Amino acid sequence: MDDSQQKPVSKSMTTTHQSEKQGPPRRRWLVRGLVLLLLISLIVNLSFYALYQEYFMSSGGPTEQFEAGDRYATEKIAIISVTGTIMPPFTERILKSIKKAKEDDQVRGILLEIDSPGGFVADSQQIYHRLSELSKKKPIFVYMKRMAASGGYYIAMGSGEDGVIFAEPTTWTGSLGVIIPRFDMSGLAEKVGVVSDPLKTGEFKDALNPFRNLTKRERAIWDHILDESYQRFLNVITDNRKNLDYEQVKKLATGQIYPAIDAKENGLIDEIGYQEDAIAGLQEKIGLKKVRVIKYNHPASLADILLGSAEASQVENRKQALLESTVPRAMYLASWMGDLPGWQ
Repeated sequence: MDDSQQKPVSKSMTTTHQSEKQGPPRRRWLVRGLVLLLLISLIVNLSFYALYQEYFMSSGGPTEQFEAGDRYATEKIAIISVTGTIMPPFTERILKSIKKAKEDDQVRGILLEIDSPGGFVADSQQIYHRLSELSKKKPIFVYMKRMAASGGYYIAMGSGEDGVIFAEPTTWTGSLGVIIPRFDMSGLAEKVGVVSDPLKTGEFKDALNPFRNLTKRERAIWDHILDESYQRFLNVITDNRKNLDYEQVKKLATGQIYPAIDAKENGLIDEIGYQEDAIAGLQEKIGLKKVRVIKYNHPASLADILLGSAEASQVENRKQALLESTVPRAMYLASWMGDLPGWQ
C-alpha cells in the first residue's frame, strides 16, 4: 500500500495516544502523594498517642506485669529494672517504680534488676537514696545481668547491709570510680588556625574548653570535684558491704571491671546465679510460700515508639555530646562503653 492509500490519523486519536502516555506518570504521582499523606498522618497520630499517655498516665506511675510465681497470690515481689545508661528521662521512671513499691502494702520484697554501665553521678545518687529509704521498710535483693558497672554498682548499694547481690556467671561489674569526659582538640585547632577566645566573667568559666590545655589551677579544681564524688562512692560501698572496710574498697576502686567470679572473691557480690535464684532467695527471706512476682512497666514515650528506647537514648546522647561537649558532667560510668549500641 502506497502513502496515498494510507488513512490519515485523526487529531483526536493522536491526542488520546498522548494522554495515554501521560496517564501513568500522573497516577504514580497521585499514589506517591497518598502514601506521603498516610505517613504524615501516622506520625501525627503516634505523636498524639504518646502525648496522651504522657499526660494521662504519668501521674499514675508504672503498670504491673505478671512475671512468675502464683498468679493469684495477694502478696508480691516487685522487680524494679534498671537498664541502659542511668540518666533522664529513665531516672524518673526508676524513681516512680521505687515509690510505687514503697507505697504498695502488698509488695513484701523488691528485686532490683540491673543491666547498666552506669551514668550520671547525681542520678545514681538519687536512685541510691530512694532505694536506701525503701530497704528500711522492705528487703531488697539485687540481680545483675550482663553488666552492673560503676553507677550500676553504686545503685546496688541501695539494698543495704542486709541485701544480697546475685550476678550471672558472665556478669561484668566493678569499674568503681568517676569520669568527666573531655576531649583535647588544641592540637587540631592549632593546625586549622582556630583560636579559642571566649568572653567570660571568671577565670574558670571555660575550664573544660576542648580547644586549649587545662591550666594547673583548673586541673586542681576538677581533681577536687572528682575526688569528692570518688570518696562518696567509696563510703557508699563501705557503708553497705559489711564484709569490706574502706581500705579494701579503695584497693578495688581502680576503675577495673571484675567478672562475676572475681567480684565474689573480692566481696563485691554475694552469689553467682540467675533471676530465679535471686527470687527464691528473696522469697525465703520474707518467709512466703506463695508469692506473685510482678515487674513494673512504663508508658512508652514518642521516642520509644518511633525508635525504641535504646536507639532513642543513643541518638539523644550523640546530639548532646555534639551540642554540649564543653559542659562538665561527672559520671559513675564505665568509660569504654561509649560506642556500644544501647549503652550510650
